[in-house]
Amino acid sequence: MELNRQTAERALREASESNPGEWVDHSRYVAKACENIAGRCGHLSADQAYIFGLLHDVGRYVGVCSEKHLISGYRYCVERGWEKAGQICISHAFMIQDIGTSIGKFDVSEKEYLFMKEFVENAVYDDYDRLVQLCDALALPTGFCLLEKRLVDVTIRYGFHPSMIDRWKKILDIKAFFEQEIGCSVYELLPGVVENSFR
Repeated sequence: MELNRQTAERALREASESNPGEWVDHSRYVAKACENIAGRCGHLSADQAYIFGLLHDVGRYVGVCSEKHLISGYRYCVERGWEKAGQICISHAFMIQDIGTSIGKFDVSEKEYLFMKEFVENAVYDDYDRLVQLCDALALPTGFCLLEKRLVDVTIRYGFHPSMIDRWKKILDIKAFFEQEIGCSVYELLPGVVENSFR
């Protein structure tokens, strides 16, 4: 099945019917942020970036879960021949390629955990992986926000993890990389970011 905007939108719609929740609106804002930033990067496709952002949490179709959504999304995409989207379903949670930096709970089998561990260690990230990692940290279900607001939001929900500071530093490095690529602040490309950040 060809992966395009139409099939990605349908996949998210079907996933949201299985498990409605704020994650759906969050995914839409991640997708739009990816599209807007990629549109200013000469080497990235805005359409592809949108699709990858839209599907990064599609594994949540299985229901309320923690890290299970990563491997569920991977399987969902790979079964349809969407290999890169499948990779991003896992890689978006690991800006540091070490499964020990996860901030969630591994509500998966031991076999699934070991698969994910090896996958994360050996995955070759490109700028689509990094872009979704960044945009995941720029979007709340209510709209775009300052990176720091989202980081605090995640920490409040998941608690403080020993790798949290290293994760923050890595995502700030990724933000700086893309700002060099686009020649401006990422916030200039996120409509409503000020209003949503300070509401």
